Amino acid sequence: MNCRDNCGACCIAPSITSPIPGMPKGKPAGVRCVQLGEDNRCRVFGKAERPAFCGSLQPSLEMCGTSREYAIRWLEELERATTPGTDTQN
Repeated sequence: MNCRDNCGACCIAPSITSPIPGMPKGKPAGVRCVQLGEDNRCRVFGKAERPAFCGSLQPSLEMCGTSREYAIRWLEELERATTPGTDTQN
């Protein structure tokens, strides 16, 4: 599966704790990455400075669904489920 045009959900919804060019402390969940272009494409895709976390996210039907909105919601839920100290039962 390829990335959906004009999506960028994976560059907005999750937190990234490793340095990103222009964001040396990473980024919190829900904050647009500074490397996400106006076309919602990653400017550091395929470059050595791209965080390993970003490279580990691969588009899939489960994650991306049928819309950008679905992908953002799915990634937000994944973020909540994997954040230490977050109660995912409520």
